[in-house]
Amino acid sequence: MKAIQFGAGNIGRGFIGAVLSQAGYELVFADVVEELLSQINSRREYVVHVSDHNSYDIPVKGVRAVNSGSEDAVREIADADIITTAVGLRILKFVAPTVAKGIIARKEAGIAAPLNVIACENGLRATSQLKELVYAQLPQSVALWADEHVGFPDAAVDRIVPPVRCEVPLDVAVEEYFEWDVERSSFVGPVPEIQGMTPVDNLLAYVERKLFTLNTGHATAAYLGKLKGIATIGECVADEAIFEVVKGAMRQSGEGLVRKFGFDREAHLAYIEKILRRFSNPYLRDECDRVGREPLRKLAPNDRLILPMMTAKSFGLPYDKLLLAIGAALRFDNPQDPQSVEMLAAIKEEGLEAAIVKYTGIPAGDPLVSEISEAYAKVTLL
Repeated sequence: MKAIQFGAGNIGRGFIGAVLSQAGYELVFADVVEELLSQINSRREYVVHVSDHNSYDIPVKGVRAVNSGSEDAVREIADADIITTAVGLRILKFVAPTVAKGIIARKEAGIAAPLNVIACENGLRATSQLKELVYAQLPQSVALWADEHVGFPDAAVDRIVPPVRCEVPLDVAVEEYFEWDVERSSFVGPVPEIQGMTPVDNLLAYVERKLFTLNTGHATAAYLGKLKGIATIGECVADEAIFEVVKGAMRQSGEGLVRKFGFDREAHLAYIEKILRRFSNPYLRDECDRVGREPLRKLAPNDRLILPMMTAKSFGLPYDKLLLAIGAALRFDNPQDPQSVEMLAAIKEEGLEAAIVKYTGIPAGDPLVSEISEAYAKVTLL
């Protein structure tokens, strides 16, 4: 069995790649960072350091790497069983051409064995987005063939993998908890038995539960902490005022999820408490600048701040803590982050309300625009 993991960064190595390797797959990374490729091909192994209340090491051996845009990557796809990605939603468009060429190569070689492609990204229906990008580059005859031989299951992934520097550069530090839920019905061929991957039937519920609980809380902590000059998520949730807003935002998002999907309310509250404990993990130094990066993506209509607020509002539920999270996001100031620079420039040049309309998808004149503006002013008083 062979797996191609697009993205050899911390998440690719510390989460998805490690799970696939432990399940017995020959693991091939595909990336564009030549120094990283060289390190992988030189060492052929690395260690995942689980840094939590239970701490232990997971050795990952026998790995290799190819440039993700090369013909080598296409040839690797030709006899792979599974392709996964951990590159970020914006990068999927650069992965798609190689995947498409690999599918074409499989058809031309008469390889009828099932291939399943899973985008393991923080976003709704990331694999479906990748599939659309791939199919746009397939001739119709190959697309029809792919319908029968290539699966594109959507997934929900959850593991905190901060950029901790290890003594060996390829090694990765991770929290112990992780969750990888994959849409059962979209696999082609038998669903692979991979310890750590859970096939599920109602994936959207799992995707939104994670995105609008963990990611909502994570972002809220990062943006509020950044405003107070706090460096890490752990320090953020140790701040009483920030903790109350983070917990409140997660609960307000959670009430909407309970109404929308029929989750057991007490079970979901327990899920929130578990996540809050993960945020305070003393063994991982997760920086606010990392968690808060790309604020425009996180302020998008279907992402972790706006959609939970809209969902809560649609059910007549409170959303004031989510408003504070949005207000703090609009103040995220990191000169090294192009989206932060663009956002702050737009607020300065076009005005706050115009920027809110521009980036959140909320129409001009909607009372929510004024409510977000008020939260933007209020959040500095926390």
